[in-house]
Amino acid sequence: MRVDARGLTFDVRAGGPPDGAPVLLLHGFPQHSGEWDEVATALHAAGLRTYALDQRGYSPGARPAEVADYRIPELVADAVAVLDALGLDAVHLVGHDWGAIVAWAVAARHPERVRTLTAVSVPHPAAMAHALATDGQQKARSSYIALFRKPGKAEKVLLAWNATALRKLLSGAGDASRVDHYADPMREPGALTAALNWYRAMSRADLAGVGPVAVPTTYVWSDRDVAIGRTAAEACAANVTGDYRFVPLPGVSHWIPDAAPGPLAEAILARTSGTA
Repeated sequence: MRVDARGLTFDVRAGGPPDGAPVLLLHGFPQHSGEWDEVATALHAAGLRTYALDQRGYSPGARPAEVADYRIPELVADAVAVLDALGLDAVHLVGHDWGAIVAWAVAARHPERVRTLTAVSVPHPAAMAHALATDGQQKARSSYIALFRKPGKAEKVLLAWNATALRKLLSGAGDASRVDHYADPMREPGALTAALNWYRAMSRADLAGVGPVAVPTTYVWSDRDVAIGRTAAEACAANVTGDYRFVPLPGVSHWIPDAAPGPLAEAILARTSGTA
């Protein structure tokens, strides 16, 4: 379906029982709402209604040109506006990678709209800041961001030779057809630049503006994540004042929704179980 919000048109994949408790699913870079397909199937079987959103820059109808249009406050406002357009007062919120950053921020700033939070791979921004300040390995893990913030150069590197570097980045997400599923849309004119603008618009002030989270929260991390180390993962707990659960997945890559949809769905269901 398509949802009009804030003067933009967002693509949303809806599924599951119409009367099920609603779940908003936020994808990461450089993927799209399709990363939730297998997870959503399990959630539907448990009676939940899911809405997987192609976020700003990923929905062709929601692709503004300016870097500043991709700041975290804009991404948060999009998620809330989509909930309004769908007539959803509050949802179980799930985000992976950049979608997790948006989810943390929504839960911190709009707790009345979030029944529960399940953040996947990327911890609370304050936990990342702690790790970057204290852990040299995390600094090395995050060094790729410097390239992504360089307009033109990042696109050239990632898309050269049939997007070889982009495909290598996605290799942990699955087989060649699964990688194509994500890489091919990024080769459309303007798509990769819009996705990279999330990194280019990122600022310390916006990240620092994400305060503690009071809603019931689960953080799912995988120990073979090349981008997020254990220091950042374990620092996450200090930034949640509500009920908190840490679910580490051994032997799983960064691409948790693709690589471990079953365990991830179990973690989401354990979090949402028994809530209104």
